[in-house]
Amino acid sequence: MGEYGVAPGQRVAIIWDSSSPVEALKDLVNKVQSLVGADNHISVENVNQLPKSAHRESSFDVILSGMVPGSTAQHSVELLAEVARILKPGGRVLLKEPVVTESGNNGNIKTAAKLLTTLTLSGLVEVKELQKEALTPEEVQSVGEHLGYQGNDLLIIQIEGRKPNFEVGSSSQIRLSFAKTSGPSGKPSLDPGAAKLWTLSANDMNDEEMDLLDSDELLDSEDLKKPDPSSLRAPSCKEIGKKKACKNCTCGLAEELEQEKKSSQPKSALLPGGCIPLCQLPLPGDACLQAWGEDSPAREPAARCLTKTCPAKDSAAFPSL
Repeated sequence: MGEYGVAPGQRVAIIWDSSSPVEALKDLVNKVQSLVGADNHISVENVNQLPKSAHRESSFDVILSGMVPGSTAQHSVELLAEVARILKPGGRVLLKEPVVTESGNNGNIKTAAKLLTTLTLSGLVEVKELQKEALTPEEVQSVGEHLGYQGNDLLIIQIEGRKPNFEVGSSSQIRLSFAKTSGPSGKPSLDPGAAKLWTLSANDMNDEEMDLLDSDELLDSEDLKKPDPSSLRAPSCKEIGKKKACKNCTCGLAEELEQEKKSSQPKSALLPGGCIPLCQLPLPGDACLQAWGEDSPAREPAARCLTKTCPAKDSAAFPSL
């Protein structure tokens, strides 16, 4: 690869501006033509007319901009975006531009850091600074004439960038397969070595050194004991404060609490035949009724049996009131 990174057979575009000396531009074109070969055409474009050009996408392998000696070309985001569009995937751009060492009030001239950022925002990758040098007296005079800058903090910076190895806006289908690879039987395929390792044959069973263990021999006397039901209760069933069974209790605490509840309920004094004394029913406070008993006077108001089939209905304890 020769000077400017140009190789024979490549398509090259040279971008110039109004500050570029005509003779220097011709010399650059002739030099590049000798590098790519006489049969290859070189495009020469003005920096202001390039965005309006009719070049197709991915047309050039190398683009040289501002490389004409004495040029003060300024590269805007729009210009660099057009450069990235007409470059082939993987193509190179090589440019020169005067920059200031510190950011000042002159908006026409960028700093080196801002120029690098502009190339990156335009879609170029692998952007790097190749060299930086002071301006010649002729270049300082050209900057004053075309850019109106009279400062003495100017430098000429040379930068290289590349277009990504794909076209801008291109897309590619990603094929994803979530299906499981199965063997002929429909089951996942197994490693033959692993299957052989865990397979017992008839010869293996007849081997005299084969020691088979009885599963019952692995249990001792402690394992055969019936566990204490209290030890099977979950931690939440422990007697901390008031006992309360868990939801869907399986340790027996729910049945135990239900039995305690039934045993704690007072038993009603029933009359013969299972009748309920009226004194145990909710009656007005002036009701003069008594529970049936052997000591109750025969003619005093007594409890009236609530069951028609009660065997004690006609006894002396139930006089007609």
